[in-house]
Amino acid sequence: MAEVGIIMGSESDLPVMQAAIDVLTELNIAHEVDIVSAHRTPEKMMDYGKNAHGRGIKVIIAGAGGAAHLPGMVASISPLPVIGVPVKSSNSIDGWDSVLSILQMPGGVPVATVALNGAKNAGILAAQIIGSANGEVLARIVAYKEALKTKIIASSKKLNP
Repeated sequence: MAEVGIIMGSESDLPVMQAAIDVLTELNIAHEVDIVSAHRTPEKMMDYGKNAHGRGIKVIIAGAGGAAHLPGMVASISPLPVIGVPVKSSNSIDGWDSVLSILQMPGGVPVATVALNGAKNAGILAAQIIGSANGEVLARIVAYKEALKTKIIASSKKLNP
C-alpha cells in the first residue's frame, strides 16, 4: 500500500517530479503517482485531498507550476503533511510565481516547500517524515545519508590525493 502520494498539476511536471519518484523507489517506500489539477480537475483534487489518508497515504508531495495552487489547496483539505514542489513551467515567471504561491501560505494551512524543481528533496523529506515513526525506513535514510557522505569524501580525495 502506498505511503506517499505524488501528485502534479499536469503531465509536463513529470520530468521534475520524477526525482521524487526515483528517490522513494531507491529508499523502497511505496508511493503512488497521479495528475491532479487544482484548476482543471478541482473535484478530483478535492477527492484526493480528503481521502488520501483513508487509503494509507502518510505524506503528499504536490508539484505545480505557474499559479501553483495545488499544494496549498490540497493542504487546506487534508490532515496529512503536504510538501510543495514549485515547478518552473513554460507559463512561469522564472519560477518565482510558483515558489511564492506555495511558500506564502496563510496561518493554519502549512505547506513544507522545497526549492524550485526540488522534487528530490521533497522525496527525501517525505521519507524522513515516514522514518520518524518507522525504524526500517529510518535505517534506510541513515544509510542513504552515509552514502552521500562517502561520495563526497571520495570526490575530495580525487581532488586532493
